[in-house]
Amino acid sequence: MKSFFRNNGLSIVLFALFFFSLAGQFLTGHHEYNEEQKQHGQSAVGYVEYLGEGHFIEAVFENWESEFLQMGMYVVLTIFLFQKGSSESKTPGTTERVDVIPEDARNNPDSPYPVRRGGFLLKLYQNSLSIALFLLFILSFIMHGVGGVKDYNQEQAEHGAAQVSLIEYLGTSRFWFESFQNWQSEFLSIGVMVVFSIWLRQKGSPESKPVEAPHDETGND
Repeated sequence: MKSFFRNNGLSIVLFALFFFSLAGQFLTGHHEYNEEQKQHGQSAVGYVEYLGEGHFIEAVFENWESEFLQMGMYVVLTIFLFQKGSSESKTPGTTERVDVIPEDARNNPDSPYPVRRGGFLLKLYQNSLSIALFLLFILSFIMHGVGGVKDYNQEQAEHGAAQVSLIEYLGTSRFWFESFQNWQSEFLSIGVMVVFSIWLRQKGSPESKPVEAPHDETGND
């Protein structure tokens, strides 16, 4: 058991922080929503009912959407774009291990099955990370719209205005304002990380170059 937590500590802590934060968002969002309901002369909703409210669904998925977009774009852009001196970049003008699949990998019993199988399965597998991230982005994008249109139509009803469909809501400035305000912050944060890692260090982190590494050294090896 001790070795399990040692070997998986990073993911365990990150997912624990995720669930803690999601629970905090749910509880505070539920309170805020019911306060708004009272202000508009509407009845409060219970915890289970709140899970289906657009107020909660929209808030969760508009953030997930931007996170998965950022990670998917970053994985793809780092294939062919470089930043000299950054620990987050491959070295310009070189072929690295991640760029090739060794010919003898197919005969290695420890290689993942798609590598040993080859063909279309290998083609799919060698792009599976970006595919998975973009699929999660698309799912989150849709759920952002689903939650957003519910919340938007509730506000429309309170003001005696017309309801809109999901497709109509996806064309509103409100939906795209919510998306862009999250997208810009995600691209800013990863851009800052790429540039800061040229000159700044964090001893012990694989996201940083070694403390003694020259500023123009690219990558973290």
